[in-house]
Amino acid sequence: MSRQLVLVVAPDWDSAVGRLQRFERVGIDDDWRSVGPDISVSLGKSGLAWGRGRHAPMAGPEKREGDGRAPAGIFAITTLFGYAAPDSPVARAAMLPYLAATPDLKAIDDPASVHYNRIVDQSAVARADWASCEDMLRSDERYAIGAVVAHNDEPPVPGAGSCIFLHVWAGKGVPTAGCTAMALADMREIAGWLDASAAPLLVQLPEAEYIARRTAWGLPTCSLPMR
Repeated sequence: MSRQLVLVVAPDWDSAVGRLQRFERVGIDDDWRSVGPDISVSLGKSGLAWGRGRHAPMAGPEKREGDGRAPAGIFAITTLFGYAAPDSPVARAAMLPYLAATPDLKAIDDPASVHYNRIVDQSAVARADWASCEDMLRSDERYAIGAVVAHNDEPPVPGAGSCIFLHVWAGKGVPTAGCTAMALADMREIAGWLDASAAPLLVQLPEAEYIARRTAWGLPTCSLPMR
């Protein structure tokens, strides 16, 4: 059971912005308590859609590759990544597995690839069978530090959406292609807090779905300002 929760609530399915609040608990029977202030986040340019996580998709839009929507639901947060070297203070302090970005580190978003929805070191792959991918070492700050969201994972369904991250935004209010993005300082704070031993989860929902499912899903009571 998780002892760390990243809760993101958006005004509605089509909103490209939301609020994020962290929670933690000492034991699985304890109440959630908030950690730090709530912050602004950017979501997909087309809003949200049900993703493939801890619950099957429900009534409403369903996440697909290239739809510009961030996944809604409950998802494990599994790995950190960033531009800092493997032997850097950031990497050494990480409490989740850490991937140091290199020119060969790629996030594969081609549904036809056997590596779909995986981050791979292309120098270690016998044959690059993908037609498209994302560079994890970018020329901007967006992947300076981030976390992998286990959407459409184990095994990935081709076309159901790929390469979903928490990462640094291009600017406040600037939407993403389907990830959840925030200010660099906020992303650094969250990355330093995430702890594999606490099995951290991302819960991301439109406000009406959060209200409807809060009790059944054991979510904390939270009043996030939506706009």
